[in-house]
Amino acid sequence: MNLNNNDFSSDYDSLKSIARGTFIETSIESGFFLMTFQNDFEVPKLLEKDIDSSYIQFHFCLKGGAQFSFNQDTYTLDIPEGNSLLLYNPDRDLPIKLISGPKAWVVTILISIKKFHGLFSHEANYITFLKGENKLKKYYKDGYITPSMAIVLNQIINYNLNTNLRELYSKAKVYELLSLYFNKGEDVNIEQCPFLADESNVLKIKAAKDIVIQRISEPPTLAELSNEIDLSLKKLKEGFKQIYGTTVYGFLFDYKMELARKLLESRVHNVNEVGLKVGYSTASHFIAAFKKQYGITPKKYIQSSN
Repeated sequence: MNLNNNDFSSDYDSLKSIARGTFIETSIESGFFLMTFQNDFEVPKLLEKDIDSSYIQFHFCLKGGAQFSFNQDTYTLDIPEGNSLLLYNPDRDLPIKLISGPKAWVVTILISIKKFHGLFSHEANYITFLKGENKLKKYYKDGYITPSMAIVLNQIINYNLNTNLRELYSKAKVYELLSLYFNKGEDVNIEQCPFLADESNVLKIKAAKDIVIQRISEPPTLAELSNEIDLSLKKLKEGFKQIYGTTVYGFLFDYKMELARKLLESRVHNVNEVGLKVGYSTASHFIAAFKKQYGITPKKYIQSSN
């Protein structure tokens, strides 16, 4: 099996030779679990866990890449960096057999269908697989991790508070993550959004995302970006929102703040330097933006992460 999005591969006969990894598991509530895994090595790791058919699985690959193996290794499914995967099959168990790529970060949420229905009982008609006719059908959905989701996922992975607070903190973050996940427009599909059926348009939107990241200090205007990727302004706005769950500049702001947070945690640069690196010409503007995003100043954030 080849993991096309990553520089590692294996075949079915050699799975047993792959070193095994272990999820860090946190119980949120009865029938509700959070699992995280960081592969700190340059080689793949194999993770396995028995999961019965009563659970919905949410998988998020924040870094690196991973691949799921099903049906005794007869079928595989990639989950590239920056992507999510929802799995549910009421007719058969879906044990986790996950090959983590080098340096990969994976966050998994397991929640029983009973618990899930309880959480979203008032939104059943909003969420496709909770609608009456779909309750007992298997369901699969892949998608992109939005910048807002990435922030929460990083906070989950990089938990550094008192160990006794892990369960409470994880509970708050998992609920926040699920809210952001379904806020992306879960019902968006090819039928409802013909734009996404055109692969060339999707590639242009991804190119637009890369452009604003590369020019983080001086991003192009929407009109300039539209011309550069050869896509109408209307399609740029609509397509970007469909794929990334936010506007172009909303994405850029979230990306800047996440990058700033990582730079501050590295302690290589001071606050002024970090502000310049993420595109703010004055420290006061950077401090105001960071506080708007995280509710804390950069200086206090550094002190809190000691």
